[in-house]
Order: sequence, then structure tokens, then C-alpha cells
Amino acid sequence: SMVVGLKMLADGQGDAFVSAGSTGALLTGATLLVKRVKGIRRAAMGPELPNKAGGKTVLLDCGANAECTPEYLLQFAFMGSLYAEHYMGVKSPKVALINNGAEETKGTSVYVETHAQLKEAAEKGEINFIGNIEGRDVPQGVCDVIVADGFTGNILLKTVEGVAIFFMSEFKRILNENALTKVAGAIVKPGMRALKHRMDYTEVGGAPLLGISKPCIKAHGSSDARAFRSAIKQAINYASSGTIEKIAEKLGK
Repeated sequence: SMVVGLKMLADGQGDAFVSAGSTGALLTGATLLVKRVKGIRRAAMGPELPNKAGGKTVLLDCGANAECTPEYLLQFAFMGSLYAEHYMGVKSPKVALINNGAEETKGTSVYVETHAQLKEAAEKGEINFIGNIEGRDVPQGVCDVIVADGFTGNILLKTVEGVAIFFMSEFKRILNENALTKVAGAIVKPGMRALKHRMDYTEVGGAPLLGISKPCIKAHGSSDARAFRSAIKQAINYASSGTIEKIAEKLGK
């Protein structure tokens, strides 16, 4: 079914494709059948993470490319920036490189070289690069785009998901301990519901495969009807945002 759908997308019988199937199969099928944007070396998955500032931060890559070169990461930064600007509506998106320290010399040789290339691009006014950030900065909303290789990004994403599930379950347990906490729970219930809504992946939809020439959305493997509805809405908005065309234009230069 995935191959059939991707062939239909490639042939112009559809405007976007949504799947909750195997990430590897979707990435391979989209790359071989739908093709990458000309000039893009690797497609990347870009999920959106909620942050303290009240907005979203797009993370790429989060699992499509376990090993990356500085060139791949540089392209991820540009694609993420264009996605944040044209799909998420962020003016001059702040781009950061996830690392084990804020200093320019931190990280592996790949990350050091990537930092140098992003800094050079920022000095030319091509991207709003703010430097390295650490894992603890991710939920604070210090940037709009986080750049990472797929191995690091996937661990970061799954850690965020796990911590969110842990805290929500602990809040629920604490608020149901006794009569007093139940009263307190009733008082804060609207706020807790709003927080759960922000953290709920079924409300986000999925992650776009940035770099593919037509819109492909990877929905969560355990997606229910609500999650698919959100993913379809996301696919519609992504297809009409002009992001892919902007990526092609930017990378063409």
C-alpha cells in the first residue's frame, strides 16, 4: 500500500502522502519513487516539539540518517529554517546545533566543522544561526530549529516523549492521592488538560520528510483516528505552504 500510494503521489494522482508505516520503508520509497529535491543529498524527518515559550521547535533529523556529514547537517539547517518560516510562520527562525556544550570546539569533528559552516552562512546573512545548544535548552524555546544527526535526534525525541509521559502520569498519581489533592486536581484540571493537549502527538500529526520533492508525512506508528486526522491536516497545510518550492529555490542557489 505504501508503494502504491507513493507511485500515485509521484504520478500526480495526489498532492500529499501520509503513512504510519515503517520509517525506513517510507524514506526509501519516497527517495526512490517520489525523488528528493534537486541538490538535496539526504531527506530528513522534522517533528515539532512543544517548548516553554509557547511555540514549537522543529528537530531534524530525528532518525532518517544515523550518520551525517557536515554537508548533510548544513542542508538540514536550511531546510528546517525554511520549514519554520513558511509552514510554521516564524519570521527569521533561530537555528541551533545540538551538542554536548555551547563552545564552538565541542563535539565530534563533524559537529565542529558543521558549526564552522553554519557560522559562515550566518555571517553572509543566509541563515539565523545562534550556535550550539545543549539538551537542557531544547524545551526552553531558545531556538526554532534544532539540527542533529538522526542518531542523536532520535534519542533526543524519544527522551522528550518518555519524560512527558512520566511527568503526566506522576501528576495524575499525585492529584489522586487523597481528598485534598483531588480538590486541588479539580482546580488545576483546565490547565492540566491544556498541557496534555500541547504534549499530545495525536494533535501534531506527524513529521514531514523534508527534502522530498512532494509532501510526505510520517505519522506515529501507534496513530489513532485523531492522530491521522491531524496528520492529514498537516499534509494539506504543508502542501499549500510552498515550503518545498522554497527549499528547491534556496538549494538551487
